[in-house]
Amino acid sequence: MSFTQQVVWITGASAGIGEALAREFARAGARLVLSARNQAELERVGAACAPAHVLILPLDLADSSGFAACVEQVLAHYGRLDILVNNGGISQRSLALATSLEVHRRLMEVNYFGTVALTKEVLPHLIQQGRGQVVVVSSLVGKFGSPYRSAYAASKHALHGFFDSLRAEIWQTGVSVTIICPGFVRTGVSINALTADGSPQRTMDEATKQGLAPEKLARKAIRAIAQHRQEVYIGGRETLGVYLKRFVPGLFNRVLRTAQVR
Repeated sequence: MSFTQQVVWITGASAGIGEALAREFARAGARLVLSARNQAELERVGAACAPAHVLILPLDLADSSGFAACVEQVLAHYGRLDILVNNGGISQRSLALATSLEVHRRLMEVNYFGTVALTKEVLPHLIQQGRGQVVVVSSLVGKFGSPYRSAYAASKHALHGFFDSLRAEIWQTGVSVTIICPGFVRTGVSINALTADGSPQRTMDEATKQGLAPEKLARKAIRAIAQHRQEVYIGGRETLGVYLKRFVPGLFNRVLRTAQVR
C-alpha cells in the first residue's frame, strides 16, 4: 500500500484513530494535513509522523465559517488534495430520555453538519482534478442503534444516508467514497463522550478498554482506502451485529437488550 506523495487531510487527528491513521499514512509515504482543535496535540502527532511532510491546520468542526479558507490553505501549501479523511467527532453515553436536546444538537453539529460542510468545500476541487477520495470514519452504530448512544447513532446514521447518496451522484467524476465502520477501539472516545447534561463521561467503558488497538484499526482502514472499498466493518465480534440486524432482526433486538456496551 503506497500513498507516496499523495496529500491526505485527516480531521480529528490529535489522538485516537486520527493519530493512528496519520502515523500509518506517513509510513505509506503520504503528505499530511492534520486538523483538530488542539494545536499542541496536532504538533505532537505531526512530529511523530516524520519524515512525512505535515501541515498543521487547527479546525473546529462545529464552526464551518472558516472551512473555505482552510481548503484554500491546503491547496496553497501542497497544490492539490487527494484524500479527505473525515474522522473528527464526539460520542455520547446516556439514556435517550435523559439526554438533553442540546447534546443531540451538539453531536449532529460536529459529527454530521461539520463533516458534510467540509466535504462540500473540498469536493469541487477533487472533481475538477478528476480524481480523489472522500473517506468517512463512521461507526458500527451507523448501521444499528445501541443503548446509551442514541444521539451518537443518529449522527452516524445521518452520515451513511448522505455519503451513500453522494457516492451515487459522483460516481462518474473520478472521486470515490469510502465509509469505515469501527467497532470498539481502545481510544479516549468514551472518556470524552458527552453525558445527558453535556458534560464528558471522564471514564473509559470496559468494552472500549477491551477493544481493538487503534494501530490495528488504522492498518485495516488504510488497506480498505487503498482498495477504494465502499464500506468496511472493522472490529471484533460486534461486527456480527451488522449481519444479525440485516438477516435476523428479531434475534438482533433481543441480543442488543443485554449486550455489554459500556
